[in-house]
Amino acid sequence: MSLASRIAALASRIGLEVQTKIDATHPGLARAWVCFGYVGNQIVVRAAHNVAGVTRTAAGRYRVSFATPMPDADYCWTALARSSTNSGTQRIAIVRATSDQKTAQYVDLSCATTAASFDDSTEINLVVYR
Repeated sequence: MSLASRIAALASRIGLEVQTKIDATHPGLARAWVCFGYVGNQIVVRAAHNVAGVTRTAAGRYRVSFATPMPDADYCWTALARSSTNSGTQRIAIVRATSDQKTAQYVDLSCATTAASFDDSTEINLVVYR
């Protein structure tokens, strides 16, 4: 058996082993993600995985609904928001109101200025892990 065929056989065995260890339920893989923004007085979803929809509940406030619910509300999420202007006005993605919810079916997130007032952004990116 040549070295090349031995390496190929080893790579195949490694691939099979990894396939049994990492699947769609692996905690290191995102369960849901979405790239959306508020543009021209409407929500624009640019790309998404496991997201049924995004609803604007108020200026700078959004509800992201999952296509397939999470097993429970014990998931981790992170989000980033793009500045809406070129003047250096920052936007941050936060949960700050006590009315913001995190359930197996959806997560509420807010976009705010650094002065902590709610404001929309043309691009918000959310990733959910469980």
